[in-house]
Amino acid sequence: MTGNMIKGKGFKGALRYNLEKVEKGVAEVLDHSFVEVSEKTIMKEIQMIRSQRPNLKKFFYHTSINFPPNEDLSNQTMLQIGQDYLKESDFTQHHYIMFRHYDAGHPHLHILVSRIGYDGKVLSDSNDFAQCEKILRQLEKKYNLTQVPSSTQARQRAVTKDELEMMKRTNTPSHKVQLQAIIKKVLAQKSKPAIREFIRALEKKKVNVLFNQATTGYVSGISYSYEGITITGAKLGNDFKWASIKTNIDYDQQRDQQIIKQTNERTKRLSSNKNPQAKRWTKPRRTNNSFSLAGSTTKIVDELLNSHLSLLTGPSDLQQQDLITEDFIRKIRRRKKKRRRGF
Repeated sequence: MTGNMIKGKGFKGALRYNLEKVEKGVAEVLDHSFVEVSEKTIMKEIQMIRSQRPNLKKFFYHTSINFPPNEDLSNQTMLQIGQDYLKESDFTQHHYIMFRHYDAGHPHLHILVSRIGYDGKVLSDSNDFAQCEKILRQLEKKYNLTQVPSSTQARQRAVTKDELEMMKRTNTPSHKVQLQAIIKKVLAQKSKPAIREFIRALEKKKVNVLFNQATTGYVSGISYSYEGITITGAKLGNDFKWASIKTNIDYDQQRDQQIIKQTNERTKRLSSNKNPQAKRWTKPRRTNNSFSLAGSTTKIVDELLNSHLSLLTGPSDLQQQDLITEDFIRKIRRRKKKRRRGF
């Protein structure tokens, strides 16, 4: 299972989001610590607790715990998992409410919990994400659930929820997924390619490489630039970090020092010419109604998407979407002009 933890200050909005799901019949309340389940009552109790720490802005967590589609857990089991999660997180004297949602292709649990205890003490948020991940790995073992590699062990980083929604909307893989596919294909073309061959192969795929090189020639990291987006190897996954890359290519620090230096200069020059205000992360450009990668790379992208999505959402369900035609865009623009003129 995986977790998505949001630390926020808008408890009312998060509560209303979940209660509206309950009203629509796509969620239910599994457990809570309030007098009754009503927005008015819950907010009254939350405001009383929060009054003890009025200067604390982000005073609650909204955590979703997601299970693979094949693990259709009973309400009782999911409730026990939720209670164990709160206990292991030290939320033993705090207001909380727990919802089970049914509006996705996989079981998932939402927990709203206050960081301010009944005694007014605030639970520290130090290393909260790492702690959350550690607790989830423990619960997987305790309840014999599908074990997910931790973020430090993951060979390739999974797509985020926002990336997944964007890919469904645009029918285009994210830059992260495209880069993972391209680099994997380049490394698979030849066993132990020379550093120059590796760099040239990536540049042919329009991927520029930037090494974190010290004045001594020592390389401690690597970043990849694609379509104006620069992503570090660490953000792509362990397989794409320099520590892993250098074991899969023919590299010698002293011999290849000048090659890496020249590559960095070339990448920085291209980046400066093409994109003076370098950006770090944007939505991928839609080119047509299919993925813009061709040949065997498309196959690798499909495999990557399936591996990213299968754990939580089953097989890839990216649907073909009708592109907005130029004629339709022109009609919309004419309508906007008429409104501005008062017609």
